[in-house]
This record gives sequence, C-alpha cells and structure tokens, in this order.
Amino acid sequence: MTSHKGLVLPHLPGVITADEVAASAGHLVSLQRPSGMIPWFANGHCDPWNHVESAMALDISGRAAEAELAYDWLAHVQRPDGAWHNYYIVDHDGDRSISERKLDTNVCAYVATGVLHHVLCAPSDQERDRRAQQRWPMVNAALSWVLAQRRSDGLVLWAVEEDDCPWDYALLTGTSSIQHALRCGAVLANFCGEDAGEWLQVADHMCDAINARPDSFEDKSRWAMDWYYPVLTGALTESAAAARLASGWDTFIMDGLGTRCVSDEPWVTASETAETALAFAAIGDVDTASQLLTWTQDHRRDDGSYWTGLVHPERIVFPDGEHTSYTAAAVVLAADSICQSSPASSLFRFDFADPFNI
Repeated sequence: MTSHKGLVLPHLPGVITADEVAASAGHLVSLQRPSGMIPWFANGHCDPWNHVESAMALDISGRAAEAELAYDWLAHVQRPDGAWHNYYIVDHDGDRSISERKLDTNVCAYVATGVLHHVLCAPSDQERDRRAQQRWPMVNAALSWVLAQRRSDGLVLWAVEEDDCPWDYALLTGTSSIQHALRCGAVLANFCGEDAGEWLQVADHMCDAINARPDSFEDKSRWAMDWYYPVLTGALTESAAAARLASGWDTFIMDGLGTRCVSDEPWVTASETAETALAFAAIGDVDTASQLLTWTQDHRRDDGSYWTGLVHPERIVFPDGEHTSYTAAAVVLAADSICQSSPASSLFRFDFADPFNI
C-alpha cells in the first residue's frame, strides 16, 4: 500500500487506490503557489474554504509541509478583524489581491476545522502542540468575528459586505458547517489551555435550530448541500440523520452517476458526490459511501484532477473544461473517512463516541 513519509494513504480497491490518492495530492501541490495559496485551477482564483479543503487533503496524503504553507498563506492574508474575503487572485505580493470582497461567515469559520485536522495529523504530541499554539490566534480571531455576525435569534448571518451591510438571513448548510467548526475550535482551545465554553453553547443552539426550527433558514432546498450537510457535520445524528439521507436520495442521486448539484438539473458534480459519501460515512454506512465514491471515477483525469461536473446523458463537462482543486480534495477526504487512514480521519465520523479521535 502506498505511503508518503510514513503515512498510510487511503486505499479502497475498486473505488480509489492509494496511488490515485497520491496522484491527486501531487496535482494539488502542482497548483500551489509559492505563497501557499491553492487556487481552484492554475492561475485561477482562490476562496479560503476550498483552500482549507485542499490543505486537509494534503495532510491526509503526507504532504505536511505543503499543508503548513497553505495555513501560512491564510494567516498572511487574514484581515485584522479575523475575517477573509471571498475570492483572492494571483499577484506578485503574496497573492493578496481580492477579486470578491464579500465576507462569508462559513468560509471564515471553516479554518477552525482545517486547523484541527492539521493538528490531529501531527506525527508527535510535541508537533501537535506546536501546531495548535501557532494557529490558535488565527482561529480565535476568525471564530470571534463569525460570532459577532449573529442576529437576534442567535444564528449567524450568511455574509457581510465590506461596508458592514449584512444579508438578513442564515443558511442551513452554512450553519451546519459553522457549528462543526465551533466544536473543532473548542477542541483546539482545549489543546491551548483556553476556555471555549461559549463556542460549544452557540454550536448547541445552532443544532437545536437545525433539528427543530427549519424555518429559521432561507430556503435553499434545491441544492444538494442543504440535504446532506446537516448529517456530514453531525448536526443530525443517528435515526434523524439516516432518515434525512434516505428522504433525499431519489431527489438528488442519479444512480450510477452521482449527486446532482441541484435537484432540477442532470448536472452531477464530483465534489457533491464525495461530500454525500462523507455524509453516509458519518453515520457508519461505509458501503453506500464507497459506492458513491466509486461514481466519482467518471470525473477523474489522468493527472489526478477531477472534472468539476458532468451534465447527463451527454456527459458534457460543465463548467466547460473546468477541473478544480476542491473536487480532488473532497474525494481524498471521503476516502480517508471511509478507510480511517489518517490520524484525523474521524473528524467527520459521528458513529464513534469520540469523532475527534483525541
């Protein structure tokens, strides 16, 4: 089985091999800028959420130095208030140029998930503590900014314009991801001897809304992410999680092909398919998760990258010619969750008593 610097890579015969995981990691490294930024594709734009996803895939694949560099870039471009802009582009000043200035709360919170993942992948307790202490200020600032964007009912607004004019609604997918990020941040705080009790209280409040007050969120039910994300992030568990995944299967799954990005189009995206696999793995249904991940092979290219999406039945690549870093990263994360290969592989698994594997 392929390993990199002593780390055993995910290996699922008939689904994705360790060599294929290594090739996908190599593709991500080929995209990474000297600054550490990982764009969607060569010379393309970068958003911090998908950048973090790619960094996690690098850690899973034994590319710790490149993952470290990715978090260095995030620290370099973080705003003084703790947030990040939505899109950055390549420049000659550390890739700091901004192409979309919106501040998205989920994008900013996700760094906590990535940093905890990076910390758990450390090869020793000493290195774990170093990583935690090094990245704590960045995570603390980011989550503090996110919680400052709460509306009167305690839920976090989706986004804020740079002039501080916020949207007036919360999103189910974003809230699900943020509550998970807050829990990851709380684990990181524990490593650093800090108190994050408020973060856990807010995360619990968000889960209450997800489970009992679905009308608290803007209706985005057309999108597959609103179907599976409450399960992927542990906001729904056990019978409620299984029921939710079962209820959306016929709407969003094209059998043998993958997950529709939106319910009313025959457009299958490999990232949503891999994330659906993560959701099934989260509740311990690794057989369905593996089946879903098998279907992403239709998107795989010879260099280890993946077409973002295919429109069926014609198999038209859409967006035209696009193969994205975050798509390859999502496949690697799903494979790791199914195989339980890396030290951070339980981060999205809620069939265990301790999903953070600490």
